[in-house]
Amino acid sequence: MGDIVMGTEISIDFPKAFLWGTATSSHQVEGNNINSNWWQWENTPGKIRNSYKSGHACGWWESMEKDLSLMKEMNNTTHRMSLEWSRIEPEEGKFDQAAINRYKDIILALKKNGIEPMITLHHFTEPLWFQNRGAWIQKDPVKYFMRYVSFVVKNLGQHVRLWCTINEPEGYAVAGYVICYFPPGKFSLLSCFRSLFNLLDAHLAAYDVIKKQNPEAQVGIVKNYTLFDPWDEKSFWDKFLAPNLDKFFNRVVLDPLISGKTPFFLPGWRKLAQRLRGKVDFFGLSYYTRWRVRAKLGSPSTMVKNIFNCTPGALVSDLTNEGHPYGEIYPEGIYRALKVIARLNKPVYITGSGLPDADDSRRPLFLLAHLKHVHRALQEGMDIRGFYHWTLTDNFEWADGWALKFGLIAFDPLTDERIMRGSGRLYGEIAKEGRITRDMVERYAPGLLPGYFGE
Repeated sequence: MGDIVMGTEISIDFPKAFLWGTATSSHQVEGNNINSNWWQWENTPGKIRNSYKSGHACGWWESMEKDLSLMKEMNNTTHRMSLEWSRIEPEEGKFDQAAINRYKDIILALKKNGIEPMITLHHFTEPLWFQNRGAWIQKDPVKYFMRYVSFVVKNLGQHVRLWCTINEPEGYAVAGYVICYFPPGKFSLLSCFRSLFNLLDAHLAAYDVIKKQNPEAQVGIVKNYTLFDPWDEKSFWDKFLAPNLDKFFNRVVLDPLISGKTPFFLPGWRKLAQRLRGKVDFFGLSYYTRWRVRAKLGSPSTMVKNIFNCTPGALVSDLTNEGHPYGEIYPEGIYRALKVIARLNKPVYITGSGLPDADDSRRPLFLLAHLKHVHRALQEGMDIRGFYHWTLTDNFEWADGWALKFGLIAFDPLTDERIMRGSGRLYGEIAKEGRITRDMVERYAPGLLPGYFGE
């Protein structure tokens, strides 16, 4: 594996068993998910950009075959999808067999077409009844989650090899209780840490349930690794703030898994951290961007607005609901994140990476540049098993609704029309060949060519 000279053509090759796929989540693509806390949230005025609603979404619940054919067209060998707890257990203690059968049909359809499913058990959403009880800050929420997981594993366990327990637990906690653009949208640092604690505890319990049913199953957790670099390397406060944000967002999850310790004192966390040490079969890394952290005094809102910045002159993504870029395009960040994750000594799947880019002018470059750094990590001996692009088609992107376009496939929610973007064709070529060639770079992102292959 490495730079391969093929006549006059140069390529970088990935391992033959490397999985190429895309990632989706249930609420964002299925549609009409009326028992979910997110259905209530998006129907509350002022919560979603432009008052968008998920509605029919991408129509997966009725028919995901349109998108299955697009996965095949892009030569995908895997797909990461989530199960919707609120469909499977719409009322407390009452399971819907038809819903679990629908998921079984989808999983078997993927496998029949040579696409290995990676299943996520919790991807930000949950039943309304669970939220009304207090969600992840109620007393002993794990027992409710375990009842759901046990039912899922009993019905689907024999068909699934790759399981993700919790998607981005730190993202759920921060978005719900700090930034407040996820339900319940109530600022509370105590609730933020309490929900994160319980989500990590739920990972442990789910891990044990899955492994008991099928010891050969591979079980991991998904973490969004966001880099925080100082805005000004000469500023004491910028240099102080950046690593502390890293502790709060990244290390609070990673340190327990790697060393069984927490990065700072948290009451009651010591035993949980010890139990978490090494308790994954693989690590799911999601990486999108980095922030240049700037400490600036003022009102609380002013200080928060000034914390997160993009490097001046950097290529950036489309704008979020707050009017700032989703992030800068910083490909080296995925390599830096992988180097940190390497301390876990576990296989890694890149479970999500992409950007909102409605006109698809930057996504080909994003793909090629990030995959080059993935290849760099592979050359250094990291055990990286696959790459899941976020996402397959444009979907309902949480608080930004339909405004942010992450898809390799352009999707119109009004007409259901799907159009393959240039980046989708590029990704299909990479997946088919298992390599990135000079010709691909010349056709899709010629500006990358100087130095791309180390010439």
